[in-house]
Amino acid sequence: MKPLGTENESRSTLIAARPRLSEDGTLLDSQSFRKVISLERKRSERSRKPFLLMLVGFAQDLCSEKATKLERGFLRIISLSIRETDVAGWYAHRSVLGIMFTELGDGDLSCDSLKTRVGEAVRDHLLSEHHERVNISCHVFPEDWNQEDKETPTDPRLYPDLLERENSRKGSRAIKRLIDIAGSIAALTFLSPFFLVIGIAIKVTSKGPIFYRQSRLGQCGTAFPMLKFRSMYANSNSTVHQEYVRQLIAGVADRNPSHSNGNGVFKLTKDKRITPIGAFLRRTSLDELPQFLNVLRGEMSLVGPRPPIAYELESYQLWHRRRLMGAKPGITGLWQVAGRNRIPFDEMVRLDLAYARSCSPWLDLKILVRTPRAVIEGAH
Repeated sequence: MKPLGTENESRSTLIAARPRLSEDGTLLDSQSFRKVISLERKRSERSRKPFLLMLVGFAQDLCSEKATKLERGFLRIISLSIRETDVAGWYAHRSVLGIMFTELGDGDLSCDSLKTRVGEAVRDHLLSEHHERVNISCHVFPEDWNQEDKETPTDPRLYPDLLERENSRKGSRAIKRLIDIAGSIAALTFLSPFFLVIGIAIKVTSKGPIFYRQSRLGQCGTAFPMLKFRSMYANSNSTVHQEYVRQLIAGVADRNPSHSNGNGVFKLTKDKRITPIGAFLRRTSLDELPQFLNVLRGEMSLVGPRPPIAYELESYQLWHRRRLMGAKPGITGLWQVAGRNRIPFDEMVRLDLAYARSCSPWLDLKILVRTPRAVIEGAH
């Protein structure tokens, strides 16, 4: 294991020494430039200073003719258009140029003004028939995840390293999806009698529907309706839970007494909104069974990070968002089998990030095997 601080120190050294252009005077290659984007995201998470990624795309016929001459022309353009703290390189080799404007203040985030600046330089240094075939777009990190008009709040062009990792795992992802389909079908078939018994118990003990549909955030912040057996009285107010979640994420929440753990747990244990049968369903995790339908539909996986409620995101630090980027949400996960509600929120996020870095079908199977024991231990 690396000594504490080694990773941060090496990252700081890389960022401080990052070249605007490579030593031989050419643009950074696409692999180097994408690494810098990843480093800049982490730096932005800590400094809370945004950066802007500008992508300059060339028409295919423009890329094919005299590529070296075109590159030299853009070197001159970039030198006139960016500051010493900005970074330039190939986002996609010989077809999309990337420019990162870093250390931006609130008044520097005008995409229009930056596009105008670079656009004017393009018009001044390229033939008219060339600059008409150049497309310029801007992408700001961090994104605004509160925009309800977006189907997916994240901008994939800001995460080329994660996309490359996903592409390198196509085989593993295919196997994982097959396991999800087979596992959810088997679970729904085997557990169908429990669905009937639980449904009847819920219906005769309290008014309201059997199932509870709640909007949750999946991979990349995409919203989906997660299914659970209803464990609360109908039309319950969520204010109490929202406040506790805010304290939990901030690291100031108290551990509440639990019959299964003498040290207490990070959850509401005396919630008056929960019905008597709901308390049993939650303690045994039986309220989660309908989520096998979410898995079958592809909205969730058997294994992955737990999907948050939208109001939880409001209390997230920027680095917390990474837990939603690397993997599809799951019914169980590394957090559940490692400690469940007994560990602080930040540690839960770190476990989710660790899972995303090393996830594989074999790891999923090991977590699935350990899940029943974790549920039984939590129920006692």
